[in-house]
Amino acid sequence: MVFVKLREGESVDEALRRFKRECERNGILKEIKRRERYVSPSVKRKLKAAEARRKMRRAKRRRTVG
Repeated sequence: MVFVKLREGESVDEALRRFKRECERNGILKEIKRRERYVSPSVKRKLKAAEARRKMRRAKRRRTVG
């Protein structure tokens, strides 16, 4: 859980900016977006496999170029 204490002489806008930064750092928005809709286990496996293939292609390309 993220919370921000208002500092001495700090405006609400500055505190809100710090709060947003903390949320981004902790990955809260990413987690919320991930939980927005249900993804079945079979679809998760397919997405994970596709991501792995994409990463392997990228790594292979970097090895041959560099």
